[in-house]
Amino acid sequence: MKSGQFEDLLIYFTKSILDKTTEKDILWSVAKNCFSKLGHVDSVIFMIDESGEKLIQQVAYGPKKLNGKFLPYPLEIPMLYGIMGNVASTGVYELINDTTKEPRYIDETFFQFEKSNQRLSEICVPISHDNQIYGVLNCEHPEKNFFTEQHVKMLSVIASICALKIKNIRDSQILLEKQENLFKIREEMVELRLKMLNTQLHPHFVFNALNSIQYFIYQENKRMALDYLTTFSKLIRFYLNQLDKDTIPLKDEIEMLNRYLKLQRLRYEGIFEYSIQIESGEELLNDAIIPSFVIQSLLDNIVESSVYFAKNKQYLTVNFSLSNSTVDITIQDQKCDGSSEEKFKKDVEPWQEQIDILNSVKNYKIDKELSFVKEPDSCIRSISLQLPNLH
Repeated sequence: MKSGQFEDLLIYFTKSILDKTTEKDILWSVAKNCFSKLGHVDSVIFMIDESGEKLIQQVAYGPKKLNGKFLPYPLEIPMLYGIMGNVASTGVYELINDTTKEPRYIDETFFQFEKSNQRLSEICVPISHDNQIYGVLNCEHPEKNFFTEQHVKMLSVIASICALKIKNIRDSQILLEKQENLFKIREEMVELRLKMLNTQLHPHFVFNALNSIQYFIYQENKRMALDYLTTFSKLIRFYLNQLDKDTIPLKDEIEMLNRYLKLQRLRYEGIFEYSIQIESGEELLNDAIIPSFVIQSLLDNIVESSVYFAKNKQYLTVNFSLSNSTVDITIQDQKCDGSSEEKFKKDVEPWQEQIDILNSVKNYKIDKELSFVKEPDSCIRSISLQLPNLH
């Protein structure tokens, strides 16, 4: 092929793949628009699989058959095997003018199909770009010394164009997958926030809080009514302000927990008491930051399930231990009447699903451990929780 004809072929081929959006379409364009016009008798394109351990045939131009029928795809060749395997691993082309003297030559018997006329010439060039090898173009011909350095040049340019287009397609696919993953993450986080807001502003909780305020007003207990209303309004405002945030300063979280548990104590006067303590690392409190609403969502599940069957006073303790990397929380619920280990696990099941989502989406690596100790007249339910300190 003359230089002008080769240039025309490259222009034609380049135009033919401009609108191609899949690797398969690009490779078929090579077979249809290049191999046939170059007078090749038997040509194939192999691509390296995801494992990097083998070459898999994608397209072919030629009459190879199996038991009288066209060869089924895809053919596979181990990496480092034969001429193609060597080119795929080294990125250096090979030109063989007499395959009868080449021990690495792979004939049809390797693929277990009927042997046709011997292909005496073979040329193989890598499909590569920026030291990344994607596959190989391999051509064979029944004549000795058929392929020349000009063929090497032509196929190398074609292979380079293919590699560049393949890289663009793969980069676009990676970007698309990242965008889809980001949309999925955002969707999961929105759903999680709505679940958390539903937990914190559950109609049952809001109704009972307002009902308690109304009760104090009817009893002309203005101090209790005002205290309850002030605490409740601050808690609601805090929830709404925190809704679009993924993290929260630990000191704000503790302040919010105090308000929430104070409301519950007022609501269940005489049957519910609590305490919040920082056992160690108090000097780190002002700088500590944790994921939002994790603790409060858990406490809501525990408190509601604890006082529902309560015959005796229920005691809830929340202990914090701070370090530069983690915030450890231990929550104990004592005198949990009417509870069992199975019920305990079921009560915190929705919360555990929230933790699983946070770990999956945010990679927080939140650790949790549940413990249930049954005593003759009561039980102790405990949850140990380790949150990342995101300061």
